[in-house]
Amino acid sequence: MTHQTTNPHVLPATTHSYLARAAESLSEAVTSTEVTTRYACAHVAALRAAAALLAARARPAVPTRRKPQKNAWVLLAEVAPELAEWASFFAAGAGKRAAAEAGSSRAVTEREADDLVRDADRFLAVIEQSLGLVPHAPTLPYLVAFPGGQPALSSGQSVTQLHARRVG
Repeated sequence: MTHQTTNPHVLPATTHSYLARAAESLSEAVTSTEVTTRYACAHVAALRAAAALLAARARPAVPTRRKPQKNAWVLLAEVAPELAEWASFFAAGAGKRAAAEAGSSRAVTEREADDLVRDADRFLAVIEQSLGLVPHAPTLPYLVAFPGGQPALSSGQSVTQLHARRVG
């Protein structure tokens, strides 16, 4: 895979399609009353946002010999190293998403689902910006800040710091 500078005026149609589908999944997450659906849809929204960037930047490597396939999060970290922390964060939630999709009511808490909706919303904006697009407005006002008015992710703050602030 090679990195390619993106021009928002010449992005592939698949990139725009993945971005639209990411927004649809995020909207479904926001409006869902079921915690497991909210979590799963938010995770899928992030996955589709990652796919949008991969569609724009990734190019197939020259085939040499059969190599094991890599998941989207591994590819994202390779194609966009600046997003490696986001990739690790969402990769870590894949098991919970699978459990949530399987209907496990104990897979995630309401807080985890709400947090992931905020994270997926922010990630979609980061992807849009990486592609040279104007980031969308936050999906809902509550996605802009935590209780008490703290911003969800200030500039220069890492995803790990954001998560530590929530947990701590």
